[in-house]
Amino acid sequence: MPPLYVSTQGARLRYRKRRLVVEKGGEELAAVPAIHVDEVLIFGNVSVTTPALGFLLGNDIPVTFLTVRGRYKGRLVGPLGGHVRLRLRQYDRTRDSAWTLETARAIVAAKLHNTRTLLRRYARRAESKTTVAPLTQAANQLGALIERTARCGTVNSLNGVEGRAAAVHFSVFRHLIRAPGWTFKSRNRRPPRDPVNALLSFGYTVLTHQVESAVRSVGLDPYLGFLHQTAYNRPSLALDLVEEFRPIVVDSVVLRCLNNEIILPDNFRYDPEAEYPVLLSDEGRRRFIREIESRLNLTFKHPARDERVTYRRCFELQARHLARCLQTGDVYRPFKVR
Repeated sequence: MPPLYVSTQGARLRYRKRRLVVEKGGEELAAVPAIHVDEVLIFGNVSVTTPALGFLLGNDIPVTFLTVRGRYKGRLVGPLGGHVRLRLRQYDRTRDSAWTLETARAIVAAKLHNTRTLLRRYARRAESKTTVAPLTQAANQLGALIERTARCGTVNSLNGVEGRAAAVHFSVFRHLIRAPGWTFKSRNRRPPRDPVNALLSFGYTVLTHQVESAVRSVGLDPYLGFLHQTAYNRPSLALDLVEEFRPIVVDSVVLRCLNNEIILPDNFRYDPEAEYPVLLSDEGRRRFIREIESRLNLTFKHPARDERVTYRRCFELQARHLARCLQTGDVYRPFKVR
């Protein structure tokens, strides 16, 4: 079931007659059967009534609160669940340095593989040799970095390889943008200072909370990771699993929105003096959420399983696979596109 996104500023979410209703100024903007919602994401100045919160928490439907630009503020969830033995095994594995390193290696290698696949796809479609050359060179560099992951002896060294790979990827990202009117010099965040970075950050936030929901659903602790070290209030395990999906879910959706003119420069508000100089408009946010949801619900044949799945289902499968690996000691196998 898809999540419910509420992003209209000044709106209120109510629970009435077994429906979740979004209202503003006495007008009903949207209503969905409550049983069709498995998560609610609230953006910015949106209120939620006590009966709505009672229904959501009572039915184990998490509510995530984000700023209007998509920065995480907090999350309301019901009880964590009874998977105590699984979480104890997860805690034990974090003290197994060999298993932790092997799992972190697999995650980084998969992220680099999926990023390289994205670059190769765009290189094949490129019409100009001046575009093909840098994309091909970057893809080759990522191939060399994938080989380096196997030689990394610590998680810190893996983080260095992953950081180098991200720099390579974003150094050619501008070559992936075909539509006029957009510029991209480098990846920046906290806050993002241009529209393309704003879309990337927003997309990564949405992806993270989708993966965190999958992690929670199988009984794992989302705050105890292997590649991402433990830090206060950071869902490190969810961020671990996010890595393999960043290029194929978020990066590709951002490029689709730009290149197909689904998102336009007019869909942003600009204020260089503000704390957050670039913000998506309400219409731009609705368009981007629609495209992210379309990607998450896209059905495809899983490369390692003989079944058709959506990306949202894939998040759950990877979380369940990790849970089994924690119990058996097998090495985690991340999701890789062909």
